Amino acid sequence: MSVLSNMKVGGEKYPALTGVRALGATVVFFDHFPLWPDQHLTLNVMAFFFALSGFLIVRIYYEQAELRRRWLAKYFVNRLARIYPVYFLLLSVAVCLHLEFRPWVLLENYSLTHALFLGTPLLIQPSWTLTVEECFYFLAPAFMVLARRRSFALAFALGGLLLPAALVISKLDIGFLQTPLFVLSTTFFGHCVEFFAGFYLALAVMKLERTGPVQVSGSRYTLGGLAGVVLLVAAMLIVYRHVPLNQAAIIAINNFLIPWPIVLLYWGLIRENTVLARLLSGHVAGLLGRSSYSFYLLHTLIIGYLGVPLLVRMTGYRTLCVLLTFVITWLLSVVLFVLYEEPVNLFIRRRFKSKDRWVGLQATLFQVKP
Repeated sequence: MSVLSNMKVGGEKYPALTGVRALGATVVFFDHFPLWPDQHLTLNVMAFFFALSGFLIVRIYYEQAELRRRWLAKYFVNRLARIYPVYFLLLSVAVCLHLEFRPWVLLENYSLTHALFLGTPLLIQPSWTLTVEECFYFLAPAFMVLARRRSFALAFALGGLLLPAALVISKLDIGFLQTPLFVLSTTFFGHCVEFFAGFYLALAVMKLERTGPVQVSGSRYTLGGLAGVVLLVAAMLIVYRHVPLNQAAIIAINNFLIPWPIVLLYWGLIRENTVLARLLSGHVAGLLGRSSYSFYLLHTLIIGYLGVPLLVRMTGYRTLCVLLTFVITWLLSVVLFVLYEEPVNLFIRRRFKSKDRWVGLQATLFQVKP
């Protein structure tokens, strides 16, 4: 525990949301490598991550956002420092493991544009979500400035207008945003509501922090959010029982409905001292939450090159193989975070004099100061 104490894990402004990242990464792992064959989870975990990204970016940058070169340069350096070093390292490992050296595949994967073109091989399977995130990062300054100068509704409307524009492009047969289903399921344009739900939550939290106490007694927000998520997951189970699948219903629930109970749950985790909030705010959850990005990118490589071969050799011991792979993946992720992800992140920020005042999940290993 002394190591965790030195890292000041749990010192974030919203510590329970750090734990959400660890829990979400764990759910993704068991969806990709289930304890029992063909028992995949129905929960849309990415909605939790996308809403959280929307919240964090707006909570950190909203009041200072500018559409000026100097500010934008600092903002994009910060985003690059946070996302790209681990991705570059693990993508390079994946290139060597897959023996994939086709120039166009490498270009699209290294440039993080690979999830804008249907059919591009994903050398790190979950990395399609990074393209979604990067699109939001690119557009977020304009959304924040518009919301601050005019209104959130206008920014939301602008984001919403990008979806029909992307759907029109998907019908042009040009290889970019290739089909309407692809746009809705795999791009930022289809997932923009999840980010804007987090955006709205950030504005509500900032307003609350300016006007009065954040903490409240009880658990009604947390329980309400959990109830809404459970109801929509139950609806998804009903949809998945019918063949052929109703893709419109799946997209409606995953992309447009579930973000709102998720942000209600986050509102509860921020404001209410519940058992769930305390569990997600603990030292272990904090450490795993900070390591969750490395875990997310690493886990399919570990599953493919360690877990599955181990399962083949230990037929009849699936549960043991899955759990062993799970533990090894977390251990490697923590090491990767401590020895590479965070030091490189801080080095880039110092090199470009781009340090910020951090809040929430962006609190770092060395507690970067303003």
